[in-house]
Amino acid sequence: MSDATPTLGERERLSIVLGALTVLMLAALDQTIVAPALPTIGTALGDVDYLSWVVSAYFLTSTAVTPLYGKLADLRGRRPTLYTAVGVFTLGSILCAAAPNMTLLVLGRAVQGLGGGGLISLVQTVIGDVVPPRERGRFMGWISLVWATASVSGPIIGGVFAQHLHWSLIFWINLPVAAVAVTMIHRAMRHLPDVHRPQRLDWYGAALIVVGTVALMLALTWGGGSLPWASPTILGLAAAAVVCFGLFGLQMVRSEDALIPLAVFRNPVIAVTTSAMFFVMGSWLSLTVWVPIWLEQVHGFGAANAGFGLIALTLGTVTGANVGGRALLRVPRYKRLMLVGSALGIVAVAGLAAGAAVLPFWAAEGLLGAAGLGIGMLFPLSTVAVQNAVERRDLGIATATHAFFRSLGTVVVVAALGAIFLSSGLGAAIEAGGHHSVDAAHAQLAGETFRAIFAAAAVGQLAGFVIFLFLEERPLAGRTPPPGEAA
Repeated sequence: MSDATPTLGERERLSIVLGALTVLMLAALDQTIVAPALPTIGTALGDVDYLSWVVSAYFLTSTAVTPLYGKLADLRGRRPTLYTAVGVFTLGSILCAAAPNMTLLVLGRAVQGLGGGGLISLVQTVIGDVVPPRERGRFMGWISLVWATASVSGPIIGGVFAQHLHWSLIFWINLPVAAVAVTMIHRAMRHLPDVHRPQRLDWYGAALIVVGTVALMLALTWGGGSLPWASPTILGLAAAAVVCFGLFGLQMVRSEDALIPLAVFRNPVIAVTTSAMFFVMGSWLSLTVWVPIWLEQVHGFGAANAGFGLIALTLGTVTGANVGGRALLRVPRYKRLMLVGSALGIVAVAGLAAGAAVLPFWAAEGLLGAAGLGIGMLFPLSTVAVQNAVERRDLGIATATHAFFRSLGTVVVVAALGAIFLSSGLGAAIEAGGHHSVDAAHAQLAGETFRAIFAAAAVGQLAGFVIFLFLEERPLAGRTPPPGEAA
């Protein structure tokens, strides 16, 4: 790879990056602003039984189409693909805001996901186009800062809109944000060459991975909760996922125009990094799901205070991402940084497991901050390692594949830890005794349950560490290719 192009000065580069980060804020804010408004939405539209699908519909479609956007960006160019994603996302936002009933709201969220699935990976791809790999980690830290900002501001904005104004504003707000993002990137991104490769798009492979991903995610979401694991529906969905992924593998082998080229999938850096982050990302997100419940059931916190318990994890993650990204400017051996961050995550999460029943709040916050610091380092480092390992023509699909497996890992690991929770009997005890019952028997059951949950999360972190040991470290390229230059 090469350094920044002569026609792209520092000002133009910064303009592109800031525009891309505004697009990312559009996607990140939408994933955090909705939850506080769900009770109000249920009251306004009815059909409360389908309320969880307001979240699930978006997550299903956005995960499933991520590889498709990566391939489109490589074949048709970054700008048109990014504009398409923003346009579809905005259309979905309008459908959600104007929805007169729950069915149409869920449909609108699915359409939003079809656009949102491309925003995150495309932003990372665009940054990869204009920032040399050696400097890229610094900007990946900015990505984590965007997520942290959305994580803190989203629930506040969503709650204010739902309680004091109108719930539909949580979707209408996407329109001015999208307009600002497109305006910011339109002029600057004209300096990037649009790619128009004659290779056809693998629609058959795209359909297989979309259907297979949706089937797998539905099975993991419903299994053990609304439906038994051995029910015909869950078994049928699991079988459909296996068949679709099997056929997709065959398509990769026999098609020269496969959605994910076999060369990319065989790349040892991508194989190792995506496999490790599958477990790391799933374990990290599991902490954001289970820590508030742990604080409620063991320490007797209310829901609002339990949510504040995640601040240490969030701040630690942002700090770790910035530390890891900036370290690339000075430390060329990024594999060592990844192992250090992974090891810190293992120790901190294992500490949570060991003290699940007895840790005071301040100690828990310290461990959560340390876990965020270690795991946060891996986010920019893993993305840079993947992008550095491929030629520019495959940058989009490599980045999207990495994002896809990270998202898939969150579903699998969260479902696995959810199975531990359901089998412990704590859920039934909460339902029978109230959400904040902290008598001795209940606290003991909760402590044992969360010891098992945090231990499983630590095992996930350990799996990531072991896989990272096999990472082939390649020197970071210092220059990005000029416009029009072949990769």
